Amino acid sequence: MSKLKVGIIGGTGMVGQRFISLLENHPWFEVVSIAASEKSAGKRYDEAVGNRWKMSTPMPENVKNIVVKNATEQVKEICDEVDFVFCAVDMKKDEIKKLEEEYAKNETPVVSNNSAHRWTPDVPMLIPEINADHVKAIDAQRKRLGTKYGFIAVKPNCSIQSYVPALTPLMKYGIKNVVATTYQAISGAGKNFTDWPEMLDNVIPYIGGEEEKSEQEPLKIWGKVENGEIVKTSSPLITTQCIRVPVTDGHLAAVFVSFENKPSKEEILELWKDFKGEPQLLDLPSAPKQFIKYFEEDNRPQTKLDRDAENGMGITAGRLREDTLYDYKFVCLSHNTVRGAAGGGVLMAEYLKSQGYIHAK
Repeated sequence: MSKLKVGIIGGTGMVGQRFISLLENHPWFEVVSIAASEKSAGKRYDEAVGNRWKMSTPMPENVKNIVVKNATEQVKEICDEVDFVFCAVDMKKDEIKKLEEEYAKNETPVVSNNSAHRWTPDVPMLIPEINADHVKAIDAQRKRLGTKYGFIAVKPNCSIQSYVPALTPLMKYGIKNVVATTYQAISGAGKNFTDWPEMLDNVIPYIGGEEEKSEQEPLKIWGKVENGEIVKTSSPLITTQCIRVPVTDGHLAAVFVSFENKPSKEEILELWKDFKGEPQLLDLPSAPKQFIKYFEEDNRPQTKLDRDAENGMGITAGRLREDTLYDYKFVCLSHNTVRGAAGGGVLMAEYLKSQGYIHAK
């Protein structure tokens, strides 16, 4: 099988680098085009990145000599050489909306890591294990855009991808209220400790816009497609606090939850153990075999030890116990730049390909 040709829009940033790293030797996809800002355009990729390569693995040899294109000025040229693109750009929200629609209207599917289109009603915001059926909205989106092949699909915010998977199989018991505090790595801001020495020995109790995203995006993920649009659910009620902590990668969440019909601890653990979605049933290349892994040890999961579970695509949980104010409390962990960003995007593209939404032009 010949591989699909992929473009990375925003390929010099941290998430763009993660896409390139994850796609090295991917069985279905091959990076053939990289685009970034005007200052990087015209340079070889290794020259454009220079000493800003932030991955722990070396830059793949097959991308070093790709000449970086201008993401905003060479849209048609990029679209002519790829089957679809991943998008992870650092621009204003209205500029991102316009840019992504321009790629889509040039008959190129856009798998986006950006937040700009997360609340566009006919744009699916996917965690493929949870709301794979939301891809049905793409048909209505294509009609709106006037395209036959091009569309936009987005990945949700990285902060929710630890606790939303853990809560989803418990929805059958009628979740009423959720309190979640997230302890988020500095890579979520596109930084490492060299870039951001102020984070050493420090905690910052504010991440702009993060709490609103963390409280509202789960409601769209748990919503339903009606008349070609995704309508968010009205419950449960979620309140969050999002805190930046001095770790490189990994978002940890402390969660409190109350139910209409309280399950037993054993029932919760069994649901987590057995929770599978379309990626597992289809055996997609990036899908974790065990989506949610529970630790019996009191001191797990730990960010440093467990963020790379299932190649960074698994969710880990622990410390499930009854609470005095809520029914239960627990902690959970996800890798924010793998499952929460580029890896989640790659898995979404794999699912879209499996359903015929992405294919060779």
